Amino acid sequence: MPVTAEFMRRVAAAAAAETLPRFRSQAAVANKLAGGFDPVTEADREAERAIRAVIAAEFPEHGILGEEHGAENTGNSHVWVIDPIDGTRAFISGLPVWGTLVGLTVDGDAVAGLMSQPFTGELYYATEEGSFYEGPGGARRLSTRPTKKLADATLFTTTPALFKGGQRALYDRLEATVRLPRYGTDCYAFAMVAAGHADIVTDPGLQSYDIVGLIPIIERAGGVVTTFDGRPAEQGGDILAAATPELHAAAMAMLA
Repeated sequence: MPVTAEFMRRVAAAAAAETLPRFRSQAAVANKLAGGFDPVTEADREAERAIRAVIAAEFPEHGILGEEHGAENTGNSHVWVIDPIDGTRAFISGLPVWGTLVGLTVDGDAVAGLMSQPFTGELYYATEEGSFYEGPGGARRLSTRPTKKLADATLFTTTPALFKGGQRALYDRLEATVRLPRYGTDCYAFAMVAAGHADIVTDPGLQSYDIVGLIPIIERAGGVVTTFDGRPAEQGGDILAAATPELHAAAMAMLA
């Protein structure tokens, strides 16, 4: 059974029913990281639970890998990868640049995905039919910008502080080359590349659930997503997304 736009809308709605009532509330925040700060909220846990229920009802034979509730039947050929709130730090800070990420892999390749930002009413998704947007301004097919030169590019990263050791010097060189750098937009930045509003996103140290849902959205809009050394991005790692193959190659040469 193929993944449809209607199914993507149902997944997004199930997650939104759990996240929106808790956004900009005073809900408790737990820390998952000893010796650091990796926040998780009730909204994360309950949204993932709701997403899993929708997937299980529609595709009971599929596996699921979620950030909050772990792995289930991940040896199957079809596996859904879930980040119920990508950008929890933005979520707990009241900033509407977090999103729900859900992606489907088939034999390890990302083939469908969504990024939902329910507070702004935006849904970005990809099926076998292409990459699409629904929300303010009307529904449309997504297409990346034709940017080929770094000097013309808008670059996003969550924060340069994520680049450690020698990576930071390489990132700084890339930032100095582009037209406009911007920080702190998590999964929303990748959606902006797919939508044609930005050109490059580079984020080191991502997990699979941080990127799988976004890969088909960008690729079916015309962009490229890999690790810094050109490997497939489905397993996470140091991730580079760009609007065109030419721009991706130029950025990768700076970061490699």
